[in-house]
Amino acid sequence: MKFIFDLSLIFGLWFFISMVAISQATIQYGPDGFVKIEEGLSGFNAALDSGDRFSRGHDVAGDVNGDGILDIVVGARSDDDGQTDAGAVYILFMNRDGTVQSNQKISMLEGGFTGTLNEGSFFGYGVAGIGDYNNDDIPDIAVTASSAPTNSIFIIHLNRDGTVKDFVRNGNIDSQGLSAIGDLNGDGRTDLVACNSLSNQGGQQRGAIEILFFDENSQVMPEKTVAINSTQGGFGDGLQNNDRFGGRKVALLGDLDNDGNKELAIGAFMSDGGKGAVWIVSLDSMTHQVISKLKITEGEGGFTDILTDGSNPNGTSGASFGHALCAPGDLNGDGIPDLITGANQQDEGWCYIIYLNADKTVKAFTKINNTAGGFGIELNPEERFSRSISCIGDLRGDGSIAVNIGGGAGGSGASGTGALYILTFKPCTIDQLPGNNRWANGNVFFSNWNHPTQMLTGPALTFEQCTSKAFEANAPYITYNFNDGRCITMDSTAISLVSTELSTAFINECNNDLFTTALSDYSPQVITSIFPNPTHSSILLSIERTSFSPYDRVDLMTMAGQILSTSRLSQHQIELDLSQYPAGIYVVNVIVENKSETYKIIKN
Repeated sequence: MKFIFDLSLIFGLWFFISMVAISQATIQYGPDGFVKIEEGLSGFNAALDSGDRFSRGHDVAGDVNGDGILDIVVGARSDDDGQTDAGAVYILFMNRDGTVQSNQKISMLEGGFTGTLNEGSFFGYGVAGIGDYNNDDIPDIAVTASSAPTNSIFIIHLNRDGTVKDFVRNGNIDSQGLSAIGDLNGDGRTDLVACNSLSNQGGQQRGAIEILFFDENSQVMPEKTVAINSTQGGFGDGLQNNDRFGGRKVALLGDLDNDGNKELAIGAFMSDGGKGAVWIVSLDSMTHQVISKLKITEGEGGFTDILTDGSNPNGTSGASFGHALCAPGDLNGDGIPDLITGANQQDEGWCYIIYLNADKTVKAFTKINNTAGGFGIELNPEERFSRSISCIGDLRGDGSIAVNIGGGAGGSGASGTGALYILTFKPCTIDQLPGNNRWANGNVFFSNWNHPTQMLTGPALTFEQCTSKAFEANAPYITYNFNDGRCITMDSTAISLVSTELSTAFINECNNDLFTTALSDYSPQVITSIFPNPTHSSILLSIERTSFSPYDRVDLMTMAGQILSTSRLSQHQIELDLSQYPAGIYVVNVIVENKSETYKIIKN
């Protein structure tokens, strides 16, 4: 994580400063590898049985064991501890590289859980990290048991080792999925959405969600619950029988249009004959009821991809678009939060990154599957990749974003117990050369344009789709035309020429060492965590010291080395406010006992 000031770095900084002076730059997030977690792989050893359905639900749990690394909670809703399909959850204690240090199982037989589960309770169908509910400085979790008579949401207060300190059962709640949506009502506790896609409210299996608020005793406050379905919560018309509205996860996007009301993404994965859909609803800031909505599916809401609608081997039909989703933040640098969802029945399972406009419509989309996305994932046929999705955040501590994608249905690995893919996205600077230019005379990685005929040879691409092509091939040079959607990516032998056709030349800095940090270089000695990173406003630095000298300090700097602020170190945590600065990459330089450590921070 530390910078080494040799000649190559000095040249790199000079190049960066020069480019800023003559060009415009945006930050987009590109692929930076994945880790697959399943029984016996990547440090995970839990003696799973076939059919346990490991990773049907998962979420970031926070730093449970206090080692400065975010941990993950994963459900195995068909585990047979105590009863057939009683269910279980696992706390995965993570390494920064996405592998598992160790794990703690919570079930009727393990982890200190004393609750009674029944056959088919499916404990762990939905899980969520909820932060510290009982004020003991240890993150807690919420877990659903979906089937009667156990149908409940358990608020589980954890010990540092991942075992159960105590729990509160909130009964008579039907929920196949569960999502934490932050503190919607401002009471200091994380709020939850219970997803009940089997609800018959307003019609057969139209589906429903409930926004749940909890008191200081971890008990749900029913008088404050907001139900949203065909007949409640202001949703109104739009849902049909068997749409399965609610899905397995929802995602709070934030305020897309800056009108003071937040937007919530909700899947309806069996709508339109099984193709599936995502609804973006705006919630009133006071009542949390729906005040407007927009549907995204094939041919609607700006989404133009073709979704399958035929029969599937598991007896369902269609692509199941919108089955699960999460909100990773702004991935394309346009200032508007984006969405990750999937169509887990489309071939081997496709994951979609949906780049949104302020009016809730789709600006662009890219795909991650066996052939697209740049991760190089090899999925089995009918693996149902993206059947579950959750956002971790900066697991590695280097400004990247980690996303959990569930897969491994049926036949993955030796046992077919289920798998979890952790995909890491790294920040990439896309520099735009001024004026109209194009790259020429280089080796072409991708092109949808025939220059002699002046015609497209394939579909017109959005700018995000074009940069995705550059990420997939590690192409440093991009030519894009905003008028006709032509996209050409080239290697470093290309030269810049004036474009008479109003094309624009870009430099892809995704693989420049100034903007990415190898895992092998990350060995913090002073800072134990930086959270959140990326950030919209401020970051909190945790420092592994109890005493400080008058000379210990933290400098916030630009990438060019300009000091923006200096703060004296006097306690083990310090907050830095970046809200007044524009989006971009910044440097935090920590100086303790005349030794310095340098970290990159992403402001989006």
